[in-house]
Amino acid sequence: MQNMQNLQKEAKTIRRLVIETIGHAGGSLSVVEIMTILYFHAMKVDPQNPSWPSRDRCILSKGHSSPAWYCTLAEKGFFSHEKLKEFDRIDGMLQGHPDMLKTPGVDISSGSLGQGLSVGIGMSLGGKALKETFYVYVILGDGELQEGQIWEAAMYAGFHKVPRLIAIVDYNKLQLTSSTAEVLNLEPLAAKWQSFGWEVMECDGHDINGLTETVDQAKKRAATGPVVILAHTIKGYGVSFIAGRVEWHGKAPNREELKRALYELKDEDEKK
Repeated sequence: MQNMQNLQKEAKTIRRLVIETIGHAGGSLSVVEIMTILYFHAMKVDPQNPSWPSRDRCILSKGHSSPAWYCTLAEKGFFSHEKLKEFDRIDGMLQGHPDMLKTPGVDISSGSLGQGLSVGIGMSLGGKALKETFYVYVILGDGELQEGQIWEAAMYAGFHKVPRLIAIVDYNKLQLTSSTAEVLNLEPLAAKWQSFGWEVMECDGHDINGLTETVDQAKKRAATGPVVILAHTIKGYGVSFIAGRVEWHGKAPNREELKRALYELKDEDEKK
């Protein structure tokens, strides 16, 4: 567990790594603070023993945002930063979508949208059966919530009060081609989750202090049933020409754009 200043620093480092590694820029940048809080504050994991039975689990259901996950795992020490250069190579261990058979720290292969919450329920119930007390965190994209399987899983988890299950929605309000409001409006989103029997919390997904407090509270409340955090984010957050731009959903920066983005992410004293 780290203090707020260190968490801010980690998030900035991870965001720089994401820009250098990049695949899907928009959704990877919007989830950086969420990943930072999970791995450097909330979750109990052991990078030297990725299969530790009592570890907390993380499922990146929106698997196309894998660069953010890989950069976080590298920062945490699951593998070297040098491996980030192999991202999306056909023979590399860091595939475009997470592959549990290739990457240390990845608990489930993902990328086919809509499936992560169902898997998370299975993990939570498995932990309960084994009398383990680990938490399962499922990171969902807001566009992904248009998948029917999400709501089947939500109905099951809410009805059966599945414990220590925390869903986090990267609520950046953009998807592949347009805004979620234009493609298939999700609102009233909080009320939907509540009607399925979930405890609902909301926060600014880029505010380290607020996000940390929200995750801490979610852990307490999840002891008796599932909790969902609606983390309001900005797609492409941190880079001016990517932030809030739908065309950057699956786009990587060219050489000049990369240079500009890395400059923007420098601390003020580094720019002098």
